[in-house]
Amino acid sequence: MLKYFKLFFFLIISQSVFCQYTWQWTELASMPFNTSNNAVCEADVNGSKFVYSFGGIDDSKIYSGIHNRSFKYDVNANTWSEIDLLPDPEPKIAAGASFVKGKIYIIGGYHVYANNSEVSSSKVHVYNPSTDLFEADATDIPLAIDDHVQCVYKDSLIFVVTGWSNNGNKPNVQIFNPELNAWSTGTSLINDFYYTAFGASGYILGDTLYYHGGAAGSSFAARSYLRKGYINPNDPTDITWSLGDNSPGDAGYRAACSGVGNTVFWVGGSATSYNFDGIAYSNGVGVEPETRILHYNNWSHSFVDETNEPYGVMDLRGIAKISEDKWIICGGMDSSQVVGNRTFLLENSLVEIGEKAKQELRIFQFEESVVIDLSKKQKVKLFDLQGKCLEDFKETEKIEIKRSKYKRGVYLLHLEDRIVRILL
Repeated sequence: MLKYFKLFFFLIISQSVFCQYTWQWTELASMPFNTSNNAVCEADVNGSKFVYSFGGIDDSKIYSGIHNRSFKYDVNANTWSEIDLLPDPEPKIAAGASFVKGKIYIIGGYHVYANNSEVSSSKVHVYNPSTDLFEADATDIPLAIDDHVQCVYKDSLIFVVTGWSNNGNKPNVQIFNPELNAWSTGTSLINDFYYTAFGASGYILGDTLYYHGGAAGSSFAARSYLRKGYINPNDPTDITWSLGDNSPGDAGYRAACSGVGNTVFWVGGSATSYNFDGIAYSNGVGVEPETRILHYNNWSHSFVDETNEPYGVMDLRGIAKISEDKWIICGGMDSSQVVGNRTFLLENSLVEIGEKAKQELRIFQFEESVVIDLSKKQKVKLFDLQGKCLEDFKETEKIEIKRSKYKRGVYLLHLEDRIVRILL
């Protein structure tokens, strides 16, 4: 018999019904320099959050405006400062940046020359936020790449997927282990325009990598395809690739991507692919940014919402995740292909407080377990905040969650019509 500890009704932190998400945009201190196509990521330094920007192109939008300038944003102080130049002999754009175990890794990108030639980079720069210094470069990426998908897996591996390499889109999956300073090869993509792309963006939830958009084909047409890669947790080089649903509305090119809970989302980007100057490949006309955020739910396996936003921004190469409900974007191109220096805080817990769950669910807290009365039979799964499925209760009216199986904290209970946060 369970030892009765304490009885709570309605121990529900919050819920999310599959309805329109509401985002709050707040403009922060501007960057000290107008820049676009800059590699962006966050870092935690002694418990404080910072945002970093590496390289890019200035507001001249010509090859000579490509630079190696780097910047740091102090989230608490709301201030920007310039840091050392990216340690590449030549300036570049379209690199990716990832924070793993205390250091930032800036991978790939490409150089542009006066004769209009473009050369992809194989360099991997290493920045230490604790010392505010660049360290010696890491091992070169085997296939030089730019405009790629770059994601972190379990704070240990950096996945570099597809992108452009000198003369075309590539299906390569390259995996970097910072601890070993070594690269390995993952299961390749199918080598066609459904999978290979440059200017796509993605995120890893649990053991699945999701990436969307980009440009492909001989005409560099922007794509709306969603691709999924299931990563074998016992062998991360073993990846099973599949196509997901097409996104609603326009395609996505050079959008920013992140995720929380069971949701991946894409901010901004454009419906048309373009060169580094913001001019479309297809017709030589200036491209305009999207004013939207796309949301993909890995529980329903579908795009669940497309919201209209107050600001349009494109030419993004990263978004900084500050917390489970806060993100920062900086730089990029605004309307009329203007290279900007604006910084925005985006806030949305993706979980809203509601009364419906309180009316329909009862949660009983015992010393050894949590018992939840669902009132009706439905399919139920328990996830952690990183999107990993912990238990599948199948179809049931009542579930019991053993406390001994989990650390104390917040978890996501996925019902058929909503998501409920519970405290264990």
